[in-house]
Amino acid sequence: METGELVMLKTFHKGKLREFIVTVSDDELHTDFGKVDLSLLLKLDIGDHISAHKGQEFVIQRPRMPDFFHHAKRTGAPMMPKDIGLIIAYTGLNKGDSVLDAGTGSGILAMYLGSIAKRVLSYEVRDNFAVVARKNVQNAGLDNVEVRFGNIVEEISSIGEKFDVVTLDTQDSNDVVPYVPAILNPGGFLVTYSPFFEQTKEIRDAIEAANFYDVRTIECSEREISFSERGTRPSTMRVGHTGFITIARA
Repeated sequence: METGELVMLKTFHKGKLREFIVTVSDDELHTDFGKVDLSLLLKLDIGDHISAHKGQEFVIQRPRMPDFFHHAKRTGAPMMPKDIGLIIAYTGLNKGDSVLDAGTGSGILAMYLGSIAKRVLSYEVRDNFAVVARKNVQNAGLDNVEVRFGNIVEEISSIGEKFDVVTLDTQDSNDVVPYVPAILNPGGFLVTYSPFFEQTKEIRDAIEAANFYDVRTIECSEREISFSERGTRPSTMRVGHTGFITIARA
């Protein structure tokens, strides 16, 4: 491994999973299991084991985006993976795409998009949220995601570049929609996320007025299946309604 590389240390203690995302460095990781000398990672590889000074053993893994979803600092409820998956699938996001994202929040969506796309530019109207999002992006090792502090309603007309995908997760999405066609590449996608029917209807009206085509609004529900000695059934712990995703093409 090399200095600066991100890895995840995984262990089990009393039947519970514990994970730590760390950077290969000369520092020490302090845990309730003892100290881990991170410089030892320089001589190890993915799949190897490293021990804390009290003897607890960790497996070294390469962190993936779901790991960052679970470990990132939160400034509010992030968009769920089930909804992010729809966005990626229905836009066909790829490594050559540039994305404009608004409503950064904790940066979860921007990070998922940045793990695939060439570039992501994300706007957050709250400065303290933008600070947290930048730190999360940095911790994920994504140098192609830029988080800017600013109101997208005021900034969109002066951005001065084109994008393949625009994602909006803001209360003012319907006010932003009229400006989107001018910054989308031909065949590009607009995606909005809205928790309420009323906001979604306002967005749909704005999209219709802006002459987008192939417009659809989707709600994605998730139901996990529980397995036990008594039997198999849908889990009583579930992710129900989170938001409506509207996808349109320019």
